[in-house]
Amino acid sequence: MSLLAHVRRGSGDPLVLIHGIGSQRQVWEPVLDRLTPQRDVVALDLPGFGESPPAPEPELTPTDHARHVVALLDELDLETVHVAGNSLGGGVALELARAGRARSVTCLSPVGFWNDREQAYSEILLRLTFAGARVLNRRPRAAVGGPVRRALSSAHLLSRPGRMSTDEAAAALHNMATSPGADATFAGFRGWRFRDAHEIGCPVTIAWAQHDRILIPRQAGRARRALPDARHLTLRGCGHVPTWDDPEQVARVLLEGSRATPAPARSRPRGSARA
Repeated sequence: MSLLAHVRRGSGDPLVLIHGIGSQRQVWEPVLDRLTPQRDVVALDLPGFGESPPAPEPELTPTDHARHVVALLDELDLETVHVAGNSLGGGVALELARAGRARSVTCLSPVGFWNDREQAYSEILLRLTFAGARVLNRRPRAAVGGPVRRALSSAHLLSRPGRMSTDEAAAALHNMATSPGADATFAGFRGWRFRDAHEIGCPVTIAWAQHDRILIPRQAGRARRALPDARHLTLRGCGHVPTWDDPEQVARVLLEGSRATPAPARSRPRGSARA
């Protein structure tokens, strides 16, 4: 059985959406209505985030997270899917492609193209964000109840934090403050890099946020060198979590990236889905 909570909406080719560290499946809400007329969308919570309980492993690399996503795909009787992920979710998406479970992959500022100093910088900044969220979570709505306060709490994550509502910002703050999967995921990041691009046999799109302050955009150059045959784009005007900054641009990139490819037939008993 999969540990992963999820929602499933829409029709068409299956598209799995994977969030970043400290986030949850609701981060995709701004783009869902733009995707579901053309895609059968599964938005999930990784282990220890959102409504998914933590996994037993003390360290979770993107490869480990991908194994949990594979268990969910097996439950849903989905042999191959289009996959899109942001940050941690981008690294997980690439690992699903390496495992042969992806028809296409679209990564929004994915992890794994950093050097040691950049990884340490990202971890320090995110750990400070988690610590701040735990303090502010005592009164989350008050902490993010106006555009100035939202900017102060999330300007390093979003380019346009004022586009989030108070309810959305408070929910995101609460989720970050109560994410037991963070420590295992941080431990799994150390020393983890994207490797073995030759093992990926599906179309790949890499879209880097122009104003990313967590995974700085120069990492996009390493992604280009590692995956020269991929489609490389810049998310103009967007920060590290781009779905609120420009949902129209993000949805367009996801739909273009999840172009239809044949899926191998395979029969398996249907498992129960956890929603």
